[in-house]
Amino acid sequence: MPTRPYLFYALTNSVCSKCLAKTEAKIIFRDGNVYLMKHCSFHGREEVLIADDIEYYKQCQEFIKPGDMPRRFNTAIERGCPYDCGLCPDHEQHSCLTLVEITDRCNLSCPICYADSGTEEFSSKDLQRRHRSLEQIEHMIENVVANEGEPDIVQISGGEPTIHPEFFQILDFAKSKPIKHLMINTNGMRIAIDREFCDRLSQYMPGIEVYLQFDSFEAAALKELRGADVRAIREQAIAHLNEFNISTTLVVTLKKGLNDGEIGKIIDYALQQKCVRGVTFQPIQAAGRLEGFDPTRDRYTLTEVRRAILQQSPHFQPKDLLPVPCHPDCLAMAYALKINGQVIPLTGLLDPTAFINVMPNSVVYEQNEELKQNIFKLFSTNHSPSSSATTLKQLLCCLPLVNVPTGLTYENIFRIMIVQFMDAFNLDVRSVKRSCIHIADPDGRIIPFDTYNMFYREGSQGYPLVAYRS
Repeated sequence: MPTRPYLFYALTNSVCSKCLAKTEAKIIFRDGNVYLMKHCSFHGREEVLIADDIEYYKQCQEFIKPGDMPRRFNTAIERGCPYDCGLCPDHEQHSCLTLVEITDRCNLSCPICYADSGTEEFSSKDLQRRHRSLEQIEHMIENVVANEGEPDIVQISGGEPTIHPEFFQILDFAKSKPIKHLMINTNGMRIAIDREFCDRLSQYMPGIEVYLQFDSFEAAALKELRGADVRAIREQAIAHLNEFNISTTLVVTLKKGLNDGEIGKIIDYALQQKCVRGVTFQPIQAAGRLEGFDPTRDRYTLTEVRRAILQQSPHFQPKDLLPVPCHPDCLAMAYALKINGQVIPLTGLLDPTAFINVMPNSVVYEQNEELKQNIFKLFSTNHSPSSSATTLKQLLCCLPLVNVPTGLTYENIFRIMIVQFMDAFNLDVRSVKRSCIHIADPDGRIIPFDTYNMFYREGSQGYPLVAYRS
């Protein structure tokens, strides 16, 4: 009797990448890889690679913990996931990070852009690009606060948010709300060319961070991803951010075979910058404008990114780069200290069970008080039972790792994040229910990033809702 050439691991639901109708899907193991296998009655069979490391994929399932609920839900359960986003009561996780898109306009027209933003007046879908009004934006931020109470992270995004004529009024309004951490998602052009703008931005510290597009050191890769050689712009932006010591995360959009060989070089560069608190690696999501990107050929999975980090950077071991409990399928993280160019991984010092317990249901950042207290408690318990330490330096001095200098603060925290967004090809309904990175829609809904670009963004394939077939 013949044996199947794969191991059937789990059953889930997905959607057909062509018509977006819900399909049953198998998760299978074959030849060391993990695949999502699905079948649409209209368009036939699809199979997509979702991980190239079976053991890490299984480890992700061990990191799942009960989700934190928002204070309210915004939509009813009618058609079933993923057609009721907003959030519906069946969603398992609150918003760790919520994007508020304040404009459709941009000062670049990147060939790769999930939002299809650009310098032209109209998008490729003949939709007029415009700045949202201050009234609309305030309403969106208020909805996030109503859902979360004290939102962990709100990211002001676009388009290019820094070109909005009321940019600082928007920041003033956001800072008046109980938002723990405010981020600016930017390509850095305004920061690079306008020192006074950067000076004014620094006045909003602490509790604000720049999420800076930083994809490559190579002109050819930048032209393919951004449509222009922006190396000089990035260099000047970093110079200004260092000058004013504005907390910054470098955000790398990764395309397989294009810039994936620069991962270690980018980490090393980040470690030398005073302002940089970490690097986030985001494989391209098959959504929006995708010039030159083939979702079946160019897909880059989280486990492939993780392996590249471990191979290209001497600073991290496998035990250091772990799933994030709030959404372990799609988020991985390493926490470390950077001290005079030296890196001390923290994540790997913790037993995995302890790591799950101390990590809040949040994509946390260095100002997160809950994380600070959990780390203090864990280290003081595990390494110095009688410790009355009040600083991280005092706690780390009991670890035989490094001569810890005086004046160490949480500005010395350095983090590596891998953020993988699902799309119509690799959507796993079990996983999207745990999605914790959301977009605030102008109509009041708070929608997972993964599904927003498939169904809910104006001009998307399924907007406002895909025709549902039972």
